[in-house]
Amino acid sequence: MKKAGFALAGIALVALVLYSVRAPLSMALMGRAMERNLSGTLLDTLPDGLHVVLCGAGGPLPDPKRSGPCVAVIAGEQLFVVDAGTGGARNLGPLGIPVGAVDAVFLTHFHSDHIDGLGELATLRWVNAANSEPLPVHGPQGVEEVVAGFNASYAQDEVYRHEHHGDLVAPVSGAGMNAVSHPQPTDGEALVIYDRDGVMVQMIKVDHRPVDPAVAYLFSYGGRSVLISGDTVKSANLQQFAEGVDLLVHEGLAPQLVEEMHKAANRTGNEIVAKITTDIPDYHTTPVEAAEIARDAGVGHLLFYHVVPPTPLPGLEAAWLTGVDEVFDRYTLGVDGTGFSLPAGSSEIVPLD
Repeated sequence: MKKAGFALAGIALVALVLYSVRAPLSMALMGRAMERNLSGTLLDTLPDGLHVVLCGAGGPLPDPKRSGPCVAVIAGEQLFVVDAGTGGARNLGPLGIPVGAVDAVFLTHFHSDHIDGLGELATLRWVNAANSEPLPVHGPQGVEEVVAGFNASYAQDEVYRHEHHGDLVAPVSGAGMNAVSHPQPTDGEALVIYDRDGVMVQMIKVDHRPVDPAVAYLFSYGGRSVLISGDTVKSANLQQFAEGVDLLVHEGLAPQLVEEMHKAANRTGNEIVAKITTDIPDYHTTPVEAAEIARDAGVGHLLFYHVVPPTPLPGLEAAWLTGVDEVFDRYTLGVDGTGFSLPAGSSEIVPLD
């Protein structure tokens, strides 16, 4: 008993000492962590190929595991972001993806949850690498108005940052964004909108009515391919261009969970939520439908993103995926940070830790 008492006293003493030095210890650990973060990135560790990381796996509703829609695509030495939902830009750094290295953004459509982080992404990209040219933002027609609005909103912020930090951090020439507008393709057409250093990006029409235009993006590099759906109902046109792709990143809305939200809204007399939950299923794809596309197109792997509704309770992810396993079993339900590596010239699909 005495030995046990001495042991407990020793543990208590160590705990007391650690508690008393917690502030300087935490500061030292913080410094070491920053050194690691500043000395290397995820990009340094990846093989040549096509790689995808979800910087935002959620939709418009708050989700503790999923920020607004945001997909980082690394193709060779180039870095792109598809859509810029809330929190996506801030997730890039902790995921080891240098926001200052973003070469371009591609917008699928102009719903608020897909663009509301755009100003922050452009600003972080500007000042994190002293970029001397604005961020190119590709999209279907209408992207000019979106970019002009963000540029106007951030104009004063750009003045302040340049006056405070100067050209070393915030060169005036690199502030803001440049819109790169493309006509929406027709059904059956994959419009090449980017072709540089072995990287090809094609724009494909999808159906998100009444939202129009709405597009998907097909990335090709090193013999590998990734198709990112944006928001859409089950689309035969998208399925056509998904044929044989290595990775299909597809949105999903679970109607049975939205129906539970609808019932709760009716029980509490919340007419607004009842109306929203009536409306949203008719312009999204169910998880089972996305699995059907993956199966029928013969894709290598299906990665769900834009996960609606959120799944914060135990068992809800299983409920969200009801019926998927019976259709297609090579899938992953994404959260922020979920990623896959597609090494060039191979058929491997490697999860990123």
